[in-house]
Amino acid sequence: MTTRRVVLEVPTAVSYRLVSLEQGLRAEVVHTVADADTAIAVGSGDVAVLATPRVVAWCEAATLVAIAGHLDADRTTVGMRVQLDHLAPTAVGSSVRVEAVLEELDGPRLNFKVTVHDDRGLVAVGRVTRVSVDRQRFLDKLR
Repeated sequence: MTTRRVVLEVPTAVSYRLVSLEQGLRAEVVHTVADADTAIAVGSGDVAVLATPRVVAWCEAATLVAIAGHLDADRTTVGMRVQLDHLAPTAVGSSVRVEAVLEELDGPRLNFKVTVHDDRGLVAVGRVTRVSVDRQRFLDKLR
């Protein structure tokens, strides 16, 4: 079961091509590690602990929660870069808190700091960069 909590702070405002976002937006997303979240299950290792690819996905998801409701309907963001240090193992059944904070707006780039904690302490820390794009123009590139 996933519990989502969004905490918004609005110290400064920046606009870029139909996007109104504020530096300091943040979200915390809580997950309980399941068997499907382990390195064995996702194919990234042979131990039954929280998998790094799942941590990355949860960090990206937290960035989306942080900016939910702050983009015009014709805009979306796409992942550009993830830098993550996965520092400690987490057992199945553990509660994990993933926090994303929008630290910098650089034109269409949104730079987030992400941190992951379990009951024992820091699990992972890093940065996620997303880029604001026009949804239809982005999808038109598939043609």
